[in-house]
Amino acid sequence: MVLDLRGLNPAPVTPFTPDGDVDYAAIQRLGAWLGSIDGVKSLVVLGHAGEGTFLTEKEQLDVIRAFRDSVDDRLPIIAGITKEGNLTAALEAKDAAAAGAKGALVYPSHGWLRFGFQPGAPQTRYRAIWEESGLEEILFQYPDNTKASYDLDTQLEIAGQEGVNHTKNGVRNMRRWYTEIPALRAAYPELQVLSCHDEYLLPTMFDVDGLLVGYGNIAPELLVDLIEAGKARDYAAAHAIHERLLPVTKAVYHRGSHMEGTVALKWGLVNRGILDHATVREPLLPLPAGADAEITAAFASADLGSVVVPA
Repeated sequence: MVLDLRGLNPAPVTPFTPDGDVDYAAIQRLGAWLGSIDGVKSLVVLGHAGEGTFLTEKEQLDVIRAFRDSVDDRLPIIAGITKEGNLTAALEAKDAAAAGAKGALVYPSHGWLRFGFQPGAPQTRYRAIWEESGLEEILFQYPDNTKASYDLDTQLEIAGQEGVNHTKNGVRNMRRWYTEIPALRAAYPELQVLSCHDEYLLPTMFDVDGLLVGYGNIAPELLVDLIEAGKARDYAAAHAIHERLLPVTKAVYHRGSHMEGTVALKWGLVNRGILDHATVREPLLPLPAGADAEITAAFASADLGSVVVPA
C-alpha cells in the first residue's frame, strides 16, 4: 500500500541533553505530541531539522526506533537518507527499514550541491535505494539556487520509477514551481506533492497534497488548518493563518542562514513546553543574544502557548 502523506508531515528536531547526548525522553514527548494531532500523517526524521548527519550511525537508528515508539507505531516514520554514494545510501536505507522506518526521504548526493550531477545519475540513486531497502521513496527537489536541483525531465523519470510515490518540492523559484508541478501532476496524477517552503508557504498551498516541513515541529495545529484551507481553495482563510504565523516565520526562518532555523525550532519547542532548552550539535551554534526573547515574543503574538503532552 502507498503511504498516505496527504496532510502534515513534520520533520522533528533531534533533542539533546545539556551534555550533548540524544535525549530519548524528549523524543518521546515530542513524538507523542505530534502524533496526537489529527492531520499529522507521518514523522520525517534525520533530515536537516533533525541534525541527522550530525548523529552517529547507531544514534540514527536509535532515533528512528525512539520516534516509532513515541507514536506506538501508529504513524509511519520516514528516514532521511543522506549517504553520498549509491551503495552506502542503499545500505543506510536498508538499516533504517530494519529499525522501523516505512519510507525514505532521498537526499541528493551532497557533492552535487557544488559540482552538479551527470544526467541519469539521480535515477540510479533512487533505484539502488528501492532495490536494497524496499522503502517507499520521496523525491526531494532541492532549491533552484543549488546545483542539486533536478531539471523537469529528471524529476519525471524519477517519479516514474517503482517505489517513488511522493515528492517534497523546495525549488523556491515560483517560475519553475508553476511550470513543473503541473507537469508532474499531468504525468503522474497519483503522485503526492508536498511543499517544504517553510519560509513562505502561502504561495504553494493551493497546489499541494500536504506539507513536509520542519515548521511542523512548532505549529502543527495551524499548519493542518492551512493545508485544509489550501485544499478548499479558501484564500482568505489561508491568508489569515499565514498572517497569524508571520511573526513566527520571521523569527524562525527569516534569519541570516537557513541552518539557524533548526536552532530556532528548538527555541520554539521550549516555548511550547516540549523541550527544556535548545541544545544543538556543532557545527550548529547557539543563536545570538536576544534571539530567544524575539522567538518568545513571536509565539506570544501568534498565540502559540504551551501544550499538554499525551501520557
